[in-house]
Amino acid sequence: MKTCAASSVEAALPSSKRPGFKWLLGFILPVGLALAWEVAVALKWADGRLLPTPSRVFTTLAALAKTGELTNHVLATLQRVALGFGFGVAAGTVLGAVSGYWSLARRLIDPTLQALRNIPSIAWVPMFILWFGIFETSKVILIAVGVFFPIYLSLSGAILGVDRKLVEVGRIFRFSHAEMITRILLPATLPAYVISLRSGLGLGWMFVVAAEFMGAEEGLGFLLVDGQQTGRPAVILASITAFAILGKITDWLLASASARFLTWQDSFKPAE
Repeated sequence: MKTCAASSVEAALPSSKRPGFKWLLGFILPVGLALAWEVAVALKWADGRLLPTPSRVFTTLAALAKTGELTNHVLATLQRVALGFGFGVAAGTVLGAVSGYWSLARRLIDPTLQALRNIPSIAWVPMFILWFGIFETSKVILIAVGVFFPIYLSLSGAILGVDRKLVEVGRIFRFSHAEMITRILLPATLPAYVISLRSGLGLGWMFVVAAEFMGAEEGLGFLLVDGQQTGRPAVILASITAFAILGKITDWLLASASARFLTWQDSFKPAE
């Protein structure tokens, strides 16, 4: 009965207020721009040599996928992003929690980390090659550096903004430092932490391009450079398109998982 009623209400809503329509709204701008460029090139209003049409880009992607080359590049990039994201989240969570909770630790480490945060990602490349070589270690560490800073900044700032009354409750119950962080501070900062995870993931995808400039033999960053060196703009745009699609998919998966987790956490809160 409730299902029928919900269906009736949804059917009565204007099309712009239906969930499916809202999801489709995000495609209007990119699809519209793609079609406009396709038409402009077809009508000879523009030259599609240096900026290939979307149909040519997707034809290039299909050709790369058919040979298996695209799969190898995607898997290599995904592995690097996953490892760098994991290490960056772990380090950012630990140091962010420590810096937000202990004022002495914050005074010791925060100025240095704030200075390091402003260093461009490409500036790390020569040192990481010198320290760790051109193999996977340097690439994963560079991605982890990009992921680390938004996690650290958001978590430490969110902990500093936690209601002091919650901290006093923990002290009344004589929580240890570890219990204070895990049972009071981290749950209170969870929404901000989730947003920082998405920011860190986005920077991880940005840093992987710089990482794959460091002597990579496979990966979407390598494919991008190969297209530039061989004068194939369609390959360059194909790799950029693959980056955009993978970045959007992973961000959507993380956002969906985070929303489910926050909903699950809220279900355990007592009703007021």
